[in-house]
Amino acid sequence: MEIALTAAGGLGIFLLAMTMMTDGLKTFGGEKLKTVLQRWTSTPIKAALTGAMVTGIVQSSGAVTVATIGFANAGILTLRQSLGVVFGANVGTTMTGWLVSLTGLGFKIDALALPIIALGMGIRMAVSGKRLRGLGEGLAGFGLFFLGLSVLKDAFAGLATTFGTATLSEAGSGGIVIFALVGFVATVLTQSSSAAIALILTAASESALGLGAAASAIIGANVGSTSTAVFAVIKATPNARRVATGHILFNVSTGAIAFLILPVLLWGVDFISRAFGFADNPVVVLALFHTIFNMLGVMLLLPLVGQMAKRLERLFRTQEEDIRRPRFLDHTLSATPVFAVPALRQELLRMHELVRTTALSAIEGQKGRANNIEQRAEAIFQLGKGVRSFAVTVRMEGMSRQLAETVPRQLRISRYLEEAALLLSDVNAIGVGGGSLAHGASRTEVRDLLNAARDGIVICGDIDADTDWRPPLVAARDRFETAYQQVKMAVLRAAAVHSVSIDDADRLLDACSAIRRMMDQLLKATAMLHDQPVPGGTDEGHDDEAGSVLAPAEARPAEAHPPDDASPGKPVAAD
Repeated sequence: MEIALTAAGGLGIFLLAMTMMTDGLKTFGGEKLKTVLQRWTSTPIKAALTGAMVTGIVQSSGAVTVATIGFANAGILTLRQSLGVVFGANVGTTMTGWLVSLTGLGFKIDALALPIIALGMGIRMAVSGKRLRGLGEGLAGFGLFFLGLSVLKDAFAGLATTFGTATLSEAGSGGIVIFALVGFVATVLTQSSSAAIALILTAASESALGLGAAASAIIGANVGSTSTAVFAVIKATPNARRVATGHILFNVSTGAIAFLILPVLLWGVDFISRAFGFADNPVVVLALFHTIFNMLGVMLLLPLVGQMAKRLERLFRTQEEDIRRPRFLDHTLSATPVFAVPALRQELLRMHELVRTTALSAIEGQKGRANNIEQRAEAIFQLGKGVRSFAVTVRMEGMSRQLAETVPRQLRISRYLEEAALLLSDVNAIGVGGGSLAHGASRTEVRDLLNAARDGIVICGDIDADTDWRPPLVAARDRFETAYQQVKMAVLRAAAVHSVSIDDADRLLDACSAIRRMMDQLLKATAMLHDQPVPGGTDEGHDDEAGSVLAPAEARPAEAHPPDDASPGKPVAAD
């Protein structure tokens, strides 16, 4: 019992040390971790080297993997870059084994640990800056790392003395699987492959575990490290799940290869260790084994990272990802404007329909769908960015004047639709909460506003390309503007007589302004999409015409409508 409690205490100190080292060094590095991963991952080899370096510094492959998943999810890293970093992190985590091997160099561990702890805590208490305090915490954790190893070493020495080493010294054919499972479970329970490997190496250093058994357990611990990524992506986005899946595939494949050639690996490690004179130190031998089989996995799988990324991109597909991918644009068309411009129009028509249908759903204001509306809106915005990126690559040389004037118009349409998409979450908010925010007579006006918006959005989808778009769009705009002004006046009257608080009035007016802005952008995009150039003519003047016809009411004569509540007399910009 005393041995078990000592081992548990040593493991607790070790886990605390790993947490302090990781958190402290991450704080000290700050945003530099993001910068390093973003700048130094341009190729798979660079990504792997960066992953190995960062993991070796922060001493946590789990922390680096989770951070990489977050950066991939945010679009900072591509899937290919993320996989390279994750592969390299497996090599970086072997640094733990080499640190543990220091315990076999013949010096008293306490003599190294205690001064480092004192220095680290001294820095943490003496300085006020967040980054330097993080450095002090990291140093203190580094000292605790060796102190925990000292306690674990004493515990395993007692275990070997009490029970002997015959049972655990040889793995055997069946024992390979058993010890691999032990390493896997130890990593899952501690959520730290470094902690599990430290346990294994310390047990081996005290002859409580044989070389073959320890090697098998290390392979299992390496596979078990994927559990951190699995837990991190529960309910996560598809891109995060793809990175986690790549991490699992790499570790499982590497582990399987190591098992298949385990006798060869052990022979090679033994040969190297004898050549360099450390064959009698099992910890150094096992640290070398851990490093070699991870590097072997990287060398075998890194050249396949591109193919792996392509296959993984087919997994966990969502409707939002299908939305954000252009359907009609192919970069091979950019060199041929006569094909590129019609393709751009088709993509803009698709984007217009996505905004329109999502806006109708947002106006319905169904509770529980806010997150879905927000995700679709973000996907439409990303689609718009893709459309604009394609448009700027279209070659203008030799292009007719008609086509040359069409491309800038298409860029403007994309911007209109992107801004309309970004406002859809606010539109959904008024659909859900408009009735609760409104008081008294303003409830009727809010309902009329939503009905006018719905009718206008429907009209935007019913316009025939061969008919004059102006009358229906102008009528829709005027009806909506009238409803908006009525809501505004009703809310201001309610606020004036204190039947509604100023804060509630502001929230409702802001929501109404958002839906007004969304309608303005959608109506302008619709107008420009259907203002087709006359064959043999130009589009010159059409932008101004569309803008003036569908301009906000404030830009028209002052007597037409009252000024806007937020900025009296100030027109709302549409571009």
